[in-house]
Amino acid sequence: MRLVGQGQGETVDLGQIQMRLLAPSSATDGTFGAAEFCGSNGPWTVPHVHERLEESFYVLEGCFTFAVGEDSIDTEPGAFVLVPRGTPHVLSAGPDGGTLLVVWTPGGLEQMFLELGALPPKSIMDAKVRADVARRHDSVPV
Repeated sequence: MRLVGQGQGETVDLGQIQMRLLAPSSATDGTFGAAEFCGSNGPWTVPHVHERLEESFYVLEGCFTFAVGEDSIDTEPGAFVLVPRGTPHVLSAGPDGGTLLVVWTPGGLEQMFLELGALPPKSIMDAKVRADVARRHDSVPV
């Protein structure tokens, strides 16, 4: 059993957003990874695609706009968005920012965020930096 209480778990400051790792893939034998992301308004990442994993988002707080493939989806707390592998996507938080639960299947993508967290703030929004890190992870900017 693994319990991560409120305020516990490894955290990473990515500038615009912060990640709190809830279930690293090392704890699930690679089956999945899960993290809580919270941050301010505006885009949280660059448009990207995953070829080997599904990424899902559960909106805990705030409003978000997801661009998934050809669709643009406005969400509120309680919404769940599943992004199938191979589908380009990007998300943006509404005026008050927000909080998401993110699950990756299989796990491992959390390592990208840990690596980005070791770089200067807002590196996640720098397309060149993101592309360099993405070469080691399944998150390719489009």
